[in-house]
Parts: sequence; C-alpha cells; structure tokens
Amino acid sequence: MKLDYRAAFAAPVEARDDDGQVVQDHQEQFTVWAGIRWLRGGESVMQARMQSRSPAILTVRKTPDTDRITSEWRVLVDGRDFDVKEDPRPSDDRGYLEMLAEDRGQ
Repeated sequence: MKLDYRAAFAAPVEARDDDGQVVQDHQEQFTVWAGIRWLRGGESVMQARMQSRSPAILTVRKTPDTDRITSEWRVLVDGRDFDVKEDPRPSDDRGYLEMLAEDRGQ
C-alpha cells in the first residue's frame, strides 16, 4: 500500500462556545502517512457525489495512536476534511488499518 498523504487525525472533545454552552469540537491528536482509495460506482457512492461528498477508503499503519481512531473522528488530508464513517478494521496482513471516510464537501 502506498502511503503518500499526510493525514491529521482529530478526536471529538467537549468545548464551550462563546455563550458558555457545551458543544462538540475536534482536537488534533496526531499526524501519520495515509493512503487514499476513492470509491467509484454503486448507488450510494453516486448519491454521495451528487451531494458534493466523496467517499474513500483511508489506510494507515497500525500503531498505538491509530488504534484509538473511531467513527467519531475527523481527518484532514491535503486540505480536505473527512468524517470517519466506520471504526477502522485491520487489513489482511494486520499491519494496516482501513476505514471508510467521506469528504465533508466544504
């Protein structure tokens, strides 16, 4: 797997807005090299593209840091903001983690 993108992963945290209300925010935890495989075809993929979202499979090396990633995290890759859509799963050789992510289209 070619890991040629820098990916900054952010975990959800509770923060307070200007009015003192508790809101959910994301705080960067670590940056790793990642691979991106853009998904093509399929009805759900086409529907996401119609809404300016691009689903992809992100791949990272399995480390103690990347083991903490859940479906609530976000990741910034080359200026594109992604929502992690599922908990990462190990690759066939168990040396990597793969996860479905979706470009937030912003």
